Amino acid sequence: MNEQEMSVYDHIGELRKRILTVVFFFFIATIAGFFLADHVIVYLQQADEAEDLTMNAFKLTDPVKIYMQFAFVIGCVLSAPVALYQLWAFVSPGLYERERRITLGYIPISISLFIGGIAFSYFVLFPFVVDFMIRVSERLSVNQVIGINEYFSFLLQLTLPFGILFQLPVVVMFLTRLGIVTPLFLMQVRKYAYFILLVVAALITPPELLSHLMVTVPLLILYEVSILISRMSHKQMLKNRQEDMQSEEISP
Repeated sequence: MNEQEMSVYDHIGELRKRILTVVFFFFIATIAGFFLADHVIVYLQQADEAEDLTMNAFKLTDPVKIYMQFAFVIGCVLSAPVALYQLWAFVSPGLYERERRITLGYIPISISLFIGGIAFSYFVLFPFVVDFMIRVSERLSVNQVIGINEYFSFLLQLTLPFGILFQLPVVVMFLTRLGIVTPLFLMQVRKYAYFILLVVAALITPPELLSHLMVTVPLLILYEVSILISRMSHKQMLKNRQEDMQSEEISP
């Protein structure tokens, strides 16, 4: 491992530079989001879940609010790879060369998991929840007047957390490679993690058992998969470090 002797001020300066880089790219991505937001909103309004619903604005500012929210979300999504790379670049000096190459590959994995989480929540969970809400309204003889702000806010509230929660395996891999998390620790806190995931599932789903299970079960499976990934990453990390230390002892 090629460790650079850096003072606390050097680390702070390095962190500040990388944060400014992320902020700059986020600003550029958000500008791009202003040009893409209207197309995304129109596309979502034409989807199967929304084509039979009439969107209403109860406030004059509702369309602008939704437009700004989507521009911000698009900016976050487009700048996420840059943020992940800057995070890797900040911690990589403390890793062995082989670990740097491996952890750099986590970035496309993280992006794929985020897209997978969004896709699962939008194409599987969201239609079920919308159908459930409509059936409840019909059962109670309630005529729903759908507000565009409420509809898209609920959509973002349901889909974005899934994209973030699907990052759990890659976060565990990364923390395991850094030596912060071990498989034993994850198994010891399993019951507390289960409780937290149950609470998260309850917060992002309507008060209905089936939809709650549709969220909870994938999250629990993700946690168990994360433990397996952590175990494999931990073993590989120890093996790689032993090989690197032996190669450094052999080299003059």
